[in-house]
Amino acid sequence: MNSALKGMLVATVALATVGCARDGYYHDRNLDYAEAEEAAPLVLPEARNPARYRDAMPVPEVSGARPAADGVVEAPLPQALSPGRARERGDVERREIGSDAWLVVGAEPASVWPELERFAQGRGLQVIARDPSRGVLETEQARLSVRQGLRRGDSELHCERGGAVDVGCLRALERHFESLSASASAASLTAQRPEVQDRARFEQRGDDWQVILPYDIDRLWAEFSHQLEIDFAVEGRRELRERDPSAHSFLVDYLTREGREQGLLSSLASLELGAKPQPVRLTLEARGPEQTVLRAVGVGEAGALSEEDQRELLERVAGLLR
Repeated sequence: MNSALKGMLVATVALATVGCARDGYYHDRNLDYAEAEEAAPLVLPEARNPARYRDAMPVPEVSGARPAADGVVEAPLPQALSPGRARERGDVERREIGSDAWLVVGAEPASVWPELERFAQGRGLQVIARDPSRGVLETEQARLSVRQGLRRGDSELHCERGGAVDVGCLRALERHFESLSASASAASLTAQRPEVQDRARFEQRGDDWQVILPYDIDRLWAEFSHQLEIDFAVEGRRELRERDPSAHSFLVDYLTREGREQGLLSSLASLELGAKPQPVRLTLEARGPEQTVLRAVGVGEAGALSEEDQRELLERVAGLLR
């Protein structure tokens, strides 16, 4: 059979089977979804052994949604894309600003508290008062405390004596939780489901945007210092240039959305590199003991940021707390 006859035969067979796509050999499953009907949920016998049954494909709870205001639900903050996650669950890191220092543990306070008590017991500390609801463990040697971290699923650990940081105690705490995170016992630290919290509120004042964060300014500066060092490390896109703990500010280079769009057009036209990052000052201002305002101000020859660029940058920075 020559090639022409073969082609005619194939075309004839194809035309013959088109009408059989629904009930013939080639079943079109797309139509099944359109015509599917909801069935009653499966009910297991009451006498079953619950230990033998679990969800094969569990659906996680929705987190991060902010409550509705005037009937409008605002979408949660986006998670910033970074070269790598700043911290794995169960890991331990130190934060410092001035003479203050504390630990950040990748686990919920409810999981960290029992380990804090084990630490005190193992070190032979004499407990004189304990308040699990406040996360405070008073001993004759030092005051240990744990509270919710700035990022969801994190805890902050403090160890103080006479109102100042007990460096030796903090170092011992760090070694304790580092050894724990390196062992199989770390699974107990990550068992708690993170709380859903409304962490950031955006406000527009005239042509400027700002973010209201319900945290102490020193805690925020220390956490942002760590997170910006990791996330703002992409040359030509976003880079951390300076940190000023006394002024609670950061100087970053950021390629704004407007700059990216203009750079794309110019690069297509000239086959050269596009726009350059713009220097931006990120500032933190205390509005109260547990409230801080975050702003983004353009500096240098580029001038002020547009409303859209301010909002985009602030969303990215605030998203580092997730």
